Order: sequence, then structure tokens, then C-alpha cells
Amino acid sequence: MVRLMGRSGERSPRRPSGSLARVRREADRSRRGAGAGRRGRAAALRSALSGRSVAAQVFALNVFIVLLLVVAAAVALVLQVRHDSEVEARNRSVAVASTFANSPGIREALRSPDPTAVLQPRAEATRRATGVDFVVVMNTDGIRYTHPKPDRIGKEFVGDIAPALAGETVTEEIEGTIGPLVQAVVPVETPDGEVVGLVSAGITTENVGGAADRQLPLVLIVAGVGLVLATAGTALVSRRLLRQTHGLGPHEMTRMYEHHDAVLHSVREGVLIVGPEGRLLLANDEAQRLLDLPEDAEGRQVRDLRLPEDTAELLSSGRVATDEVHLVKDRLLAVNQRPTDVRGGPAGSVATLRDSTELRALSGRAESARERLDILYAAGVGIGTSLDVTRTAEELAELAVPRFADFVSVDLFDAVLAGGQPGSATPLSRVALSGVSEEAPLYPVGRQLRFVASSPQGRSLNTGRPVLEPRLGDAPGWRAQDLERSAQVLEYGVHSLITVPLRAGTLVLGVVSFWRSVKPEPFDEDELALAEELVARAAVSIDNARRYTREHSMAVTLQRSLLPRRMPEQNALDIAYRYLPAQAGVGGDWFDVLPLSGARVALVVGDVVGHGLHAAATMGRLRTAVLNFTSLDLPPDELLGLLDELVGRIDQDETADDSAPVTGATCLYAIYDPVSGVCVLARAGHPPPALIRPDGTVEFPEVPAGPPLGLGGLPFETTELRLTEGSRLVLYTDGLVETREHDIDVGLEHLRQALETAGDSPEETCRAALDARLPDRPGDDIALLVARTRTLGPDRVAEWQVPNDPAAVGEIRSEVTRRLADWGLDELAFTTELILSELVTNAIRYGGETVQVRVVRDRSLICEVFDSSSTSPHLRYAAMTDEGGRGLFLVAQLAERWGTRYTPAGKVIWAEQPIP
Repeated sequence: MVRLMGRSGERSPRRPSGSLARVRREADRSRRGAGAGRRGRAAALRSALSGRSVAAQVFALNVFIVLLLVVAAAVALVLQVRHDSEVEARNRSVAVASTFANSPGIREALRSPDPTAVLQPRAEATRRATGVDFVVVMNTDGIRYTHPKPDRIGKEFVGDIAPALAGETVTEEIEGTIGPLVQAVVPVETPDGEVVGLVSAGITTENVGGAADRQLPLVLIVAGVGLVLATAGTALVSRRLLRQTHGLGPHEMTRMYEHHDAVLHSVREGVLIVGPEGRLLLANDEAQRLLDLPEDAEGRQVRDLRLPEDTAELLSSGRVATDEVHLVKDRLLAVNQRPTDVRGGPAGSVATLRDSTELRALSGRAESARERLDILYAAGVGIGTSLDVTRTAEELAELAVPRFADFVSVDLFDAVLAGGQPGSATPLSRVALSGVSEEAPLYPVGRQLRFVASSPQGRSLNTGRPVLEPRLGDAPGWRAQDLERSAQVLEYGVHSLITVPLRAGTLVLGVVSFWRSVKPEPFDEDELALAEELVARAAVSIDNARRYTREHSMAVTLQRSLLPRRMPEQNALDIAYRYLPAQAGVGGDWFDVLPLSGARVALVVGDVVGHGLHAAATMGRLRTAVLNFTSLDLPPDELLGLLDELVGRIDQDETADDSAPVTGATCLYAIYDPVSGVCVLARAGHPPPALIRPDGTVEFPEVPAGPPLGLGGLPFETTELRLTEGSRLVLYTDGLVETREHDIDVGLEHLRQALETAGDSPEETCRAALDARLPDRPGDDIALLVARTRTLGPDRVAEWQVPNDPAAVGEIRSEVTRRLADWGLDELAFTTELILSELVTNAIRYGGETVQVRVVRDRSLICEVFDSSSTSPHLRYAAMTDEGGRGLFLVAQLAERWGTRYTPAGKVIWAEQPIP
């Protein structure tokens, strides 16, 4: 618009000019009205005052907005002041009442024979000092002892005192004896919490609103001054706008702008306005495109714009021209030119341009372009719907037949199918083949290929560029791939070929071949470009699938390497287990069976929420941590506490490295003792275990859930279960009982029904649980561990109480020797005597009054010494001059393993010897 109205530095503004006479007439009338002298200015002023001009309407709108803002600000300020005054009244009333209620001597005054005599002077003094309207003291029945008006003393208090009698503070607005007021009621309490009286302080509404009323005149004055200043500024702006619009009304201005846009932007013609000196004043978008004008063309001489000589001469001359045809580069332009100075307009000329060449070319290419767009749109929607390399290749082949080619084959390097990096030395495999017929003599799917360098496919793979063979029979080197099959392909009718390499960045994943047999036209360069774009879109999806396959394979390999490969040898439990990964990705579920001292066995099942490498790696870290923590022989609750701290530290480290934190890790840890038949369990946010009694009944023991690992702050609790021999303990992860279709309660009930019908062996139990619960496509990993209990009877366990006397050591050695003879283990008698002598002697000397010896015959011979001390012995090297300190060293040399575990009553020092 600025260019049409005039350029800076000229005496009079220029009006828009064009081929439309209506625009010119309106511009002429506006110009004559602006230059008609005093009478014209008076008419413009009357138009502005009448409200029909844009300036008048802008002035009225601005004044209205300013007035509205001033009034709103004044009202908001008054309301805010009053609200603040009321809040201040409530706070002051509560403060005065609370201070008076807790002042010294108030409770004694309430119990005095005449409370009014004591409290009335104090209340009035407080009222005058604090500025409140009254301070009233009353008994628990609401009878006043004090009041600013003495005649109100002894009468019932006006207000709600029930909450104050309950020990609460009450604030309210009521109609009191001295008018509308804001009051607070505070209880007077004895040290033991008994309410013996009430104190109320308040301010009348008249005093509350006084501050707002005093500030109102100042607010109104400021608002009036602001309104006057804003109105004056708006008037100046409106006057300037009136002068620039020449008094035109909004309807005339809108119509003028509509014509301007229609001429310069809506029509598919180029429009040029040239000044009298041959300087280009205006060029619309179409003119810039047709003439290929530079961005700074406006304001420059037409002859400096590198236009053809005849075209530049016509535009700079300003002569009249009608449909003159000019060749500008590769375009044929029809030029029409007219002067703009007719009927008082500015000097210059306006020219319009039409491109007839492009219209003819566009009409010929419209259909082919539409078909290409359809194919590309279908490719964007239909290729890459899954993260499977083979399926993505099949989608590409199916999409291009028959709309683009009659046959399409996709050949990929074998390494790509496995998720690896392709190599030039590795063979290719045909993974997809689609066509209008199944009888074509092309290589079938699954065939391994090695393309010779002279074939179109070989050239595409070597150069990374597409190859077009419009006439396949004349292609050099193509027959060298397979003379017999090449002849069969040509005989079948295949006559044209496009090969495009599947490229993902710098990697060449394979090659795609487009064959044409039914359509007689050979492939051309435009179709080659379309084939490149199709393959480029498919290459992105295939590379994504390849990367996913690689990551999935790595995660599966990592997961399998971190899970237990075989169960340890032990006699306490019969074990069966299953581990089923999710359909998509790998998760963080794990399980373990860990032998402990004293023939005990630890069972653990855990779950790290999420899938992928991070979940599998985190699972490995947690499983390793559990394995290390079990070497300390900790109870389940303490082990989960250490695991919880570890997960918290992992979260902190990975959060600092912008890695994904471990969220939602759960664990269930159980220790079974075959000697006592007791199983101690604790869980951290994990599903409860299932217990199958020997009679076949199934129950879910109540084990305190505990928070998931990593939250911290809460201890874990344990539960003891006494299991008879033949009981089966079922541990699992939530993938077995929880799916998207139903919650965990329904899954637990289904699991109960499956376990009730399961066989007696752990293997049959695993099979029944999975057959009843396993979905077709599991969305989460499933870890299942079934343990059937065994017990060590009295014939395999021997226990003795040892008196607190060193002489009892010899008797214990004799008892142990006899028991070893009964077990047929005479070969271990000597070493066992030495081990027990040292352990029992240390227990009597350092371990307290209670000492007990237990010998267990399991897969190894286990000697255990119980004492009431919590001090653990440690192995050291004794000096040559030391009289002692060699006992534990001797035990460590004779025993296969030894260690210490703590109990609630003390500790146990144990040693294991292999049974020959």
C-alpha cells in the first residue's frame, strides 16, 4: 500500500493505479477532496466529526477503551482497598482477642467473685490502645463480663461461640449491638486444655470501610487526569490518521484495499508499475516470478534488471502495447501496457504479463503429477508400518505394483536382515518380490545373489546411484549375470528396468529393481526420479527396522547373558523355572536361586519396568547386587533395604548424566531353611507369592508389599511361613497376572484356578500356569519360579547345648565323633574335631553364656556354632611371638567354606567340608 500511496520525498501522495476504472475514480475523488483548500478541509473535518471516517471511529474506540480501563482500574482499586481493610480487620480482631485471652491473670480474673470489676478496665484500656471497637470477655455460656457500653454487661453475646468452646478461633461478620461489625472469638484455656472463658474483639463495618472512602477522591482525581491525557493523545493520533486517509470512510478504505489485493495478488497475471523516469515502482509476486527479478528490483531502472532488450525498451518507454509477445528466457509472455496519468493520475505506466507457455505445459503434465503425488502419498502411509526389515521391503514392492512397475524386487545384504552393517563382500538375499503375475522368471524370494559389476544392480551397488535401462535388451553387461535366466526374462516380455540403491546416509543396504513388461512405454527420466523418491522413503524405514533389529538382538543377548544359565546344586528345594521375553523388545525381569549357609536357599524374583537395553542392563546390575548381598547372609528385609539404597544411587548417577532413571523396580526375596521348614519373605512392590499346600489348596500369603525399590524412606517387613514338606512356592512377575485387558486381581484369580489343577511336580506347575495365562503376544516379560520344599529330618541334623565351661569342649568332640561314625563319615572326624574345638572355644571365651553346636549332613558336612555375641571374628596372621590367633586360620585351611551370619539372638559361625 505504501508504494501505491506514494514514495517518501515526493510532494504529493500517489494513488493506486491499475486497469480498473473504479479504483481510479475513487482515488481521483480522494485526491481532489484532499486538495480543495479550506472548504475541502472543513468537509473532511465534518466527515470526521460525523463518525463516518476511519479517524473518527478510531478516536471513539480509543476513548471508549481508555475510559473503560480507567473505570475498571478505579473500581478494582476501591474493591481491593476494601478487601484489604476487611482482611486487616479480621487479623487485628484475632490478634487483639488472642493477646487478651492469653494475658497474665485472665484465668484468675474469670474465677474471681466479680470478674467485671477486674476485667472491664483492662478491656477498655486494650480497646483504646489497639483501635478496635470493643473487647468483650464472657463466660462459657456467652454472658458478657465486659463491654464498651456498660448496659450490655451481663447480657448474652451476639455471635457463634460453639467453635470457640471447642478450642477453635472464630471470625465472622454479624449485626451486633453496636452495628454491623467484624469480630473474632478466642477461647481462654487452662494449661490442660479446658475452656474457662471467651474473649471477643471486633471492629465495626463503618470503621473498616473508612480507609477506602478516604482514598476514593484521590483515585477519582487520578483517573480523571489519566482520562484527559489519554483522550488528548488519542485526538492527536486521530488527527494524523484523518490527514493521511483524507477523510475516507471505512467502507471506501476497505473497498480500495480489496481492489488493491485483487489486482496485485489474486489474479494470475504479472503487474508492473513503472515511473516516468523508467524506474520500477512496483512488481507483484507473479511478475517477479515470470521475469525472474532480483529481490531489490523495486526502485531500480528497468534497463538494469537484465531483461531482454525489447522487453526492457517497452517497459521503460511507457508506450501503449496490447498483447505483445516477448520471449523472456524460456517463457512466452503476452504484455499489455497503459499510461497511468489519464484523469489526473500520477505519471508513469502499468503493464500486465501473461505466461501462455507455462499454461500449456502445465495442462500436459497435470495428470502425471497427480499420479506421482498419489503414489508418494501412499508410500508415506503404507511403507514402514512395522519395525520388521522383511515386511517393510514387501510393503515397498506391493505399493509399486501395478501403478508404477509390473514387477518389483528388493534385494538386501544378509547383514541388514540381522541388524548389522552391510558389507560389499557379503551376499544379498531377495527378501521381496511382487508382480502382476507369478510366472515371471525372476529370482524367487530367499535366493542368495551376487551381482556382477556389469549388471545394472551391480553398478547401482558400486556407485550408489540409480541406473535407468529403458531398453533392457540393449543393456551392456546385463546378460553376464545369468545368460539363461536373462534370456528367459527378455522372452517373457520384460523390456525396461530401473535399479535404485537402498541408501541410508552413507550405507547401501541393498538394491530395488523396477521391471516393466505389460506397459509398452519404457521408463523415462521422470519415472527414474519417482523411483528414487520411493526408494528413499523406504530406505529410511528399512534402516529404522535394521537398527531396531540390531538393538533388539543386542538386548536379547545381554539379557540372556545376565540371567542364570543353570540352577545351583542344593537339596532344600526342587526347582523349575520359565522365562518368556515380551513379543516386542526385552524387559528387566529376573530370577535367581542362591544357596546360603546352613543348607538354606534364597529365592529372588525381580522386575525393572521398561524394555530395551537400559532395562536389561539395569536388571543385570540389580541381579549382581543381590548375588553380592547374599554373601553377607542378611535377612530379607535388610537385603531389600540395601538394594533400595543402591537403586537410589543409580537413579542419582543416571539423572546427572541425563540418562533414564530406574523407575518401578520391584523385588521379592525369600529364604527357606530345610532344617526348620520356615520360609522368611519380604517384597518391595512385587506381586505376592502363591503357595500350594501338599493337599492341593492354593493361597496367596499376606506379605507386606513395601514400596518399590529406589523410593527410600520406608522400612521393609518380613513374613514367616512354616512350610510342610512337599509344599510348592510360586514366585512370578506381573507379566503373568496383569495385562491390558484386566487388572491384577482378575489375573491372580485366574492363576489360582490354574494352580489348583496343576500336577505335583514343579515342571507340571510351571506348564499349567503358563498354559492358562500366557497370551498369544505377551506385552511384558514373564519370569516364573516354582520351588517344592524338602526337609532335613532329625537323622541328618545333630544339636548340642554347650555349658559355659572350657572342659565341655572335649565332650562335644566325642559326641560329634560318634555321630560322624553313625553317618559313615569317619574320614572327617579329625578335621571336624579341630574345627569345632576352635569355634566352640572362641564362643565360650568371647561369645557369651549361651553356646549351641549343630552339625548338618547335606551335600556337605556343615558345622555351626551359635552364641549370643554380635562380635564377628576375623582372620589374621599371627606373629611368631603371639600365643593365639591361629585358630581361624586353621579353620579356613581345613574347611571348604566358612563364615558368619547374624541372628536376632546373636551370631552363627559356620564351616563346610566336602563329603567324600
